[in-house]
Amino acid sequence: MVAKIKSEAPLEGFLKEINGKYKLRVTELTLAPGGHVGEHNHEGPGIRQVTSGYMTYVLPDKTVVYAPGDFFFESGDINHTVFNKTDPPMVHVLFEILPVSLNGPSLIPVRHH
Repeated sequence: MVAKIKSEAPLEGFLKEINGKYKLRVTELTLAPGGHVGEHNHEGPGIRQVTSGYMTYVLPDKTVVYAPGDFFFESGDINHTVFNKTDPPMVHVLFEILPVSLNGPSLIPVRHH
């Protein structure tokens, strides 16, 4: 998996109660053919868009396959796993609301005991 942060900025504007506390981050993720991201969740919610390839998105209660152009919402607090079960690379873009103090990845690996 290759993750590239494309843009990041603290939130400002009319929602004064969140100004300076959160930021919007846009990250492009590329997953090689046959690759996967193990079970994880995220530091914050956001909208995702698959831009190339197909994403097999496994949640606790269902599996969904997203195609190029598909958007979906992640709350951040639900464990999930992502697979690229196709031949070309799968690329998707994450638009996330994160704590302004977060440096580094928003991904939180799930540790099973």
